[in-house]
Amino acid sequence: MMTPSLHAQIELQRDARRIVCELEVQSGETLAIVGPNGAGKSSVLHALAGLLRLQRGRIEFADQIFDDARSDGFVAPEARRVGMVFQDDRLFPHLSLLQNVSFACADPERARSWLQRIGLADRDHDKPQQLSGGERQRVALARALAADPQLLLLDEPLAAVDAVQRPGLRNLLRRELADFPGVRILVTHDAVDAFSLADRIAVLEDGLLTQVGTVAEICQRPRSRFVADLIGLNLLHGEAFQGQVKVNHQASLQVADAPDGPVLAIVHPRAIALFPERPSGSPRNVWQAEVAAIEATGDRLRVRFSGDLPLVAEVTPAALAELEVVPGRVLWLAVKATEISCYSA
Repeated sequence: MMTPSLHAQIELQRDARRIVCELEVQSGETLAIVGPNGAGKSSVLHALAGLLRLQRGRIEFADQIFDDARSDGFVAPEARRVGMVFQDDRLFPHLSLLQNVSFACADPERARSWLQRIGLADRDHDKPQQLSGGERQRVALARALAADPQLLLLDEPLAAVDAVQRPGLRNLLRRELADFPGVRILVTHDAVDAFSLADRIAVLEDGLLTQVGTVAEICQRPRSRFVADLIGLNLLHGEAFQGQVKVNHQASLQVADAPDGPVLAIVHPRAIALFPERPSGSPRNVWQAEVAAIEATGDRLRVRFSGDLPLVAEVTPAALAELEVVPGRVLWLAVKATEISCYSA
């Protein structure tokens, strides 16, 4: 039996957005497609599921051509062995949980075993409206998998789930994805979901793929500001020469090591120290900037600065109070040259 793999060249026009991307995903692999709102992530999934026709390109899965714009070949959604989980679950409100899952496999006993697997066997006669958002997504996942698909598509499956239920659902997804033998593609805008569930990440911005790689590759070498923000790093584009990175006409940074030429410079938010007055000592990079915004993240706070170096610093609540940090306040920032990583752009 052929091991299913996906090869897709996708070109779509969605309103004013043109989407062009090429994906290759192997059996037993989970690819997460991440990107800002409106980038075209869901449209890519809809094309793979057959809910959107390609304007150009070709989608080949295992030994079957799903869509070929040149030959006008097209396989209807119901004829594809594809399971899809939508953000809004799309369960049938008038059917019980058992009936919802049975709809996908026409086998009540198989449906009952899936409800057992997702921890809802005792709710089989309940209707979807009696469940929480996280429970409904569990049923949607069971319905998708009960049909025994070869390609599993998940469109923001955790987005509508509250923070309390999200970890449990994420753990269930991790288990089911690990057990699913086919190709898995997850669309998400959440870094935790992408990095904890996927083997590889594809970054879609403005309808184009800007970076594809393993989780480690994406985290170590982000290539766009979106990716840097996603993983919580500062990313600057600049021109390096003899240890100095010129970021723009007004600002530059001294670095310990950088190849001459166009570079991407990474500064971890925790490497940036804040001071009410100009600091003395060893930091090679010291400048003033105005606080633009303050954001909470876990047990620390992220302070965004405006100006020629629009960076984010992370501080503790105690440091924030001691420095009396508020939007509009001007502070001194310092970062050591050794704390800045550079690589060729």
